[in-house]
Amino acid sequence: MEQSNRHGQPPSQGTANEIRQFLRTRKRVPVNTGLILINILVFLAVELTGSALDTSHMLHWGAAYVPDILQQKEYYRLITAMFLHFGIQHLCNNMLVLLFLGDCLERNVGKIKYFLIYFLGGVGANCLSVWLELQNGEYFVSAGASGAVFAVIGALIYVVIVNRGRIENFTTRQLILMAGLSLYFGVTSTGVDNAAHFGGFLCGFLLGLLLYRKPVRKSFQ
Repeated sequence: MEQSNRHGQPPSQGTANEIRQFLRTRKRVPVNTGLILINILVFLAVELTGSALDTSHMLHWGAAYVPDILQQKEYYRLITAMFLHFGIQHLCNNMLVLLFLGDCLERNVGKIKYFLIYFLGGVGANCLSVWLELQNGEYFVSAGASGAVFAVIGALIYVVIVNRGRIENFTTRQLILMAGLSLYFGVTSTGVDNAAHFGGFLCGFLLGLLLYRKPVRKSFQ
């Protein structure tokens, strides 16, 4: 006897419908979908040619390193480092946050503004990290989308505040708690570029302030 789910559909048909529904939702957020795919594809390319846990290999692929950025004038590393990750866990953590929060932000600010928040927020975070390393005189190889992800969080918090504390399923309290816990775990952990986290968050909030305008509701008499 053929099995069916509670809606009376065969399991295979129900799964196909869920896949189609998922693909339809991705069409509404093409920029975030593209960014997630790029991060995944870059990670796979790094793994196929070496190891994402190998520091020298990550440098070859464009990880950020202050002496290379400033002395060798390899400024492109401020961008390429945003799409590199040290291991699968590092990648998954960033992409899961981006999947949920990035989708929401893109739906509410639009494609171009969302891309600007992600890109400029990530670059701004890396620039702050470079500046602080220069001040401290200690240089580290760094990579990851965390700065851009925190920019998304910062911008989304601003959008939620403007919309009276709630937008879709997110509230100001939830997002501030998430950001606070993420920043706290970063500060209390080793090997984390906290400057990029804080810098990304601040850049994202400021970019949200500059780019987002609450839609005006029209009333008809």
